[in-house]
Amino acid sequence: MTRPYAPGYRIPTDLLLKAYASGVFPMAESAGDPEVFWVRPETRGIIPLDGFHTPKSLWKTIKKHPFDIRFDFDFEATIDGCAEKRAERRSTWINAPIREAYIELHRIGHCHSVEAWREDRLVGGLYGVSLGRVFFGESMFARETDASKTCLFYLVERLKARGFALLDTQFTTEHLKRFGAVDVPRGKYEKMLADALKGEAIFYP
Repeated sequence: MTRPYAPGYRIPTDLLLKAYASGVFPMAESAGDPEVFWVRPETRGIIPLDGFHTPKSLWKTIKKHPFDIRFDFDFEATIDGCAEKRAERRSTWINAPIREAYIELHRIGHCHSVEAWREDRLVGGLYGVSLGRVFFGESMFARETDASKTCLFYLVERLKARGFALLDTQFTTEHLKRFGAVDVPRGKYEKMLADALKGEAIFYP
């Protein structure tokens, strides 16, 4: 993890894309902290697209089609949902410069959302960066049971259908391990990243 100060209050999109291409991503200490630091983990979390695991309980939910799944329908509402404080997480790393930077990335076609809606209400979602044949997952949230998990399922389906080669999760958690997430050493990850950046996959439309 490295901590050079990002040039205050705004992260240039070209800098952000170059960082992702080299295996680096930004974070903040908290939503109220205007500074950004850059992270290059020793081990990187990924979900192998051909090794994605759908838990039985989630599969039962998906077969009932409880959510209307939309892509890039309301990106700003999705990132705001990810930044919400919740009982299990009193703070968030999505501060104002990060929010603005990813909204701009979305505007130019390099950041996308997968959203779960019910009766015209956003109940869960995720967003991430698309570059080459890589999708860098950033954050996810749920206001109803299985909403974000369902979005993850449909994200993987779309990535496989559209020729993506790598789904980056930054870190692994016990939650993500249920879906097949694994840690890979930095050197191996960067080789996988370089290969997956060759060519182009289109996430949306």
